[in-house]
Amino acid sequence: MGNALLNYLNKRLEESNSFHKVAKGPAGPVITISREVGCNGLPLARELAAHLNQQRMFTEWKVLSKEVFYKSAQELNLEPEKVQRMFKKADKYTFEQILTAFGEKRYKSEAKISNTVRDVIHSLAVDGFNIIVGRASHIIAGDIKNAFHLRLTAPLDYRVANIMENNKLSRNDAIKFIDRVEKERDAFRKAIKAGDSQDDNFDMTINRATFTTTQCIEIIMMAIEKKSILSDYKQKVEFF
Repeated sequence: MGNALLNYLNKRLEESNSFHKVAKGPAGPVITISREVGCNGLPLARELAAHLNQQRMFTEWKVLSKEVFYKSAQELNLEPEKVQRMFKKADKYTFEQILTAFGEKRYKSEAKISNTVRDVIHSLAVDGFNIIVGRASHIIAGDIKNAFHLRLTAPLDYRVANIMENNKLSRNDAIKFIDRVEKERDAFRKAIKAGDSQDDNFDMTINRATFTTTQCIEIIMMAIEKKSILSDYKQKVEFF
């Protein structure tokens, strides 16, 4: 992760140590993207950020996902080098396995770790102009008015084909990969006490197999305009 993003995260956590702290000005705007494994949520998020950044705003949109773990580990005084090594392998472990892998000396209580991760995610949502992919962000940021919560789904065959191409796996291995990662995401949601439901709090669900990436961006932008999450910044934005 680049120094610029680390500096950004450091600055944000200095400004807001808790999501209970009252933010200066309206919280957000923030976009959260929840996705089934194989829906290519991160590439879509990057395309969406690039499109938003073509509009006339005073700051750039950023895409965040695993970055929240780096900052959480920093807040918990865990070893950065070990954090980087572990979270590069994050998809291979459950959340609890990742936590215990740091060793007994550096181990923090589950409650403290869970609260810190939630706090980091919420503070980034409050800060605004972030697209947060996964991490139960649609639930954690559910109290923010200027937010748009998106869910990406697709038939299994479409997702398997994407995983086969992205990860260079056989069909059987791709199916196993999807099953494993979905279970790990469930474990993460339970670990941070985000609830079990996948369907709460979404403003829109898009079938990735039905629409191209360009069409998805057009649909999302129209929905964002209809929901008016950028109304406080309208003089700085021009929609197509």
